[in-house]
Amino acid sequence: MKHTYFPEVKHPIPYEGRDSRNPLAFKYYNKDQKVGGKTMAEHLRFSVAYWHTLKGDGSDMFGGASFDRAWLKSGDALDCARATMDAAFEFYQKLGVDYYCFHDRDIAPAGETFARSCKNLQTIVDYAKQLQKETGVKLLWGTANLFSAPIFTSGASTNPDAHVFALAAAQVKNALDATLALGGENYVFWGGREGYESLLNTDMKREQEQLARFLHMAVDYAKKIGFKGQFLIEPKPCEPSKHQYDTDAATTLAFLRTYDLIDHFKLNIEANHATLARHTFEHELTVASIAGKLGSVDANRGDLLLGWDTDQFPTDLYSTTLAMLVILNQNGLGSGGLNFDAHPRRSSIDPVDLFHAHIGGMDAFARSLLTAHRIIEEKVLSDFVSRRYASYTSGMGARIMAGETDFNELEKYILEQGLPQMKSGRQEMLENMLNDYI
Repeated sequence: MKHTYFPEVKHPIPYEGRDSRNPLAFKYYNKDQKVGGKTMAEHLRFSVAYWHTLKGDGSDMFGGASFDRAWLKSGDALDCARATMDAAFEFYQKLGVDYYCFHDRDIAPAGETFARSCKNLQTIVDYAKQLQKETGVKLLWGTANLFSAPIFTSGASTNPDAHVFALAAAQVKNALDATLALGGENYVFWGGREGYESLLNTDMKREQEQLARFLHMAVDYAKKIGFKGQFLIEPKPCEPSKHQYDTDAATTLAFLRTYDLIDHFKLNIEANHATLARHTFEHELTVASIAGKLGSVDANRGDLLLGWDTDQFPTDLYSTTLAMLVILNQNGLGSGGLNFDAHPRRSSIDPVDLFHAHIGGMDAFARSLLTAHRIIEEKVLSDFVSRRYASYTSGMGARIMAGETDFNELEKYILEQGLPQMKSGRQEMLENMLNDYI
């Protein structure tokens, strides 16, 4: 494989420590450093998002492309796809990540017919398999793009036309085949248009039943082909649909329970989707984690002054530290990882800016891993929380949680013991402690 697309980066990005002023070096991410028995690489499992990093052109809803990417101008569509794959694996190796993620239409162009699209995908999957073998880079997850093509304007599995449902199913079948062929450890469903714009023309109950049927069919097909990877659903409240059926973690978990899918799926939580849903990143992670369903993470952030999915790189240490507390407290992400579903700002036009962006995100999470590990080891938060809820571990509190009492007995208890006293939650003290550790 020729290394030609990122000439500014001669060698893999080194770890030089916090005192380094080299912008193309890690200050905190030392992939082989042990933290609590696992290396940083094993804890964080960083992955590069093919769609933003390799296919992103800087365009947004107000303007066209601002990036000039040589690999996107390499002949016909398949030539461009191969060149982009070359650039991708050069980037992965020089950045020093072990994983990548893709949508089917990211890596291979759609053809004039569905059969042609499938052939294009198989051609590029074969090429990706060769590059994976040469480099050791692995596929964290694959997925199908069921939202960009005009035919999916009114949804894919939730479309009112069963013919469109069938097309979506056929596309997911091939994307699953591709993910299996490349050894993908997970497969993600993001319902980019699985929602509605207006209830005037929507049968919501029917659409949700269609979505459930679609997911059951995917589970059945995965079993048929021997795909052992984890299925993931990525919640998002809106954009492009006004209201999506996987609007946040709690809604998605309720949907999975309602339609008997809960045993087959975990959640892929994205920071920017959390804030669009008017939640914090750590809230969505916690909702998924306490249900035993936090499977993977799209690591990015949004601009809280803007109302759309800006997908910026995660550099807020408070957010990343709180995220790592959740992840470490559930003993990691299993087969999932931290995927940089993020892109450089529109004015960061040079290919080398992709390295600066990823280095910043990787260092932020590595630094937060160290901070969160220390907080957990020293029990500064967990001990306080345990003391705060200690009344439920003995006496009447224990009987309440064991179901051994009722309202009548609790009324008698209050009449005998009197009113409870207020106790401080010490929020400011804990915020100060978190500041100190960061």
